[in-house]
Amino acid sequence: MSAPAWADDLGRELCRALSGAVERTAPDGDPVFLASYEPGPDKKEVPPPLRSTAFSYDNALAATALAACGDLRRARQIGEAFLVAIESDRTFEDGRIRNAYRAGPVRARPVLLPGWWDAANKRWSEDRYQDGTATGNVAWVGLALLNLRDATQDPRFEKGATRLAAWIRARTARHNGPGFTGGLDGYDPDQASLSWASTEHNLDIVALGMRLGKPDDRAMAASARTFLDAAFDERAGCFRMGTDTEGHMRGIEAVALDTQLWPLLGVANPPEAWRRALSCATTRLGVPGGFDFNDDRDGLWVEGTAQAALAYRSVQNEATAGELLQTLAGQRAPSGWLYASREARLTTGLRIGPASTQDDFFYFRRPHLGATAWAALAALGHNPFTGGRVQ
Repeated sequence: MSAPAWADDLGRELCRALSGAVERTAPDGDPVFLASYEPGPDKKEVPPPLRSTAFSYDNALAATALAACGDLRRARQIGEAFLVAIESDRTFEDGRIRNAYRAGPVRARPVLLPGWWDAANKRWSEDRYQDGTATGNVAWVGLALLNLRDATQDPRFEKGATRLAAWIRARTARHNGPGFTGGLDGYDPDQASLSWASTEHNLDIVALGMRLGKPDDRAMAASARTFLDAAFDERAGCFRMGTDTEGHMRGIEAVALDTQLWPLLGVANPPEAWRRALSCATTRLGVPGGFDFNDDRDGLWVEGTAQAALAYRSVQNEATAGELLQTLAGQRAPSGWLYASREARLTTGLRIGPASTQDDFFYFRRPHLGATAWAALAALGHNPFTGGRVQ
């Protein structure tokens, strides 16, 4: 079966799953953030540090996917939650968004952050990454707001995206070269700047700046594009992950999947040489049925496999896209969401933050909002960076 025919059925099912999640969480139409994870097989709950967590990136994807599904009412509920969050932070007044918010209807002001009761130590606990602000997440929320602007013609969404772009310029511009750094980490009120720069983050900024289109936004996009061009290794045909904490561009001894795929989706008319990044991804990150996050190939990353399906659709390789969509269709949980990984645990080779002393960023076989949204976008052939179809 060709990718478009298969995609129609899968897309409708995933749209229903996303719409149902909003309806269950906020049936009265309140602004809402969706929890990023559901309990895995044979589990009653997710672990406490994730139980109330709605990651901003996942929710930005969900809003974009719902708009692509044609469910503007529920897409707007998530978009409205982000507009409230930008204007009503518990500590800061600079227009940032956090990496995560507390899942559920957004009724409190300021907007609540996630956390959990630590019974052993008898205290409320929070996660420093969730409280922080990653530059790429800011850009992703900005893109989601622009997608909602285009779908609804509501200028408030563009105003929110404009404020987020201004925050990126003000707080993360590199001083020793083009591009933008990783954002802020830590607990309120004394968060630390992250000095490294991510290729993926800078790609997100290219897309955001070009769509906003004002002179400052285009200058921001141009700076990020210069970084992106420098990150491409011409000889290997792979994108480097970014710089180290000293600002030096890393090599290609380690690569990540999204860094290979997203430049083909987020940059208009990407250089022909960048198509080689698809071969880089296949050679170094391919696993049976799809792709791993990194090159240890210890399992299948469902979200990344969905990203790859969309990337292959963008280069008109529907046969490969169809094979990947078939894999995704087999990763649905009873709720209709897709699992984050095919295996029980998937490594990424990354650390959650500067306080980590070893690689501690993993995906587990739990139903995942982000994976579901990416799969819906791939099935629909909808590009979240541009807000339009890939064909």
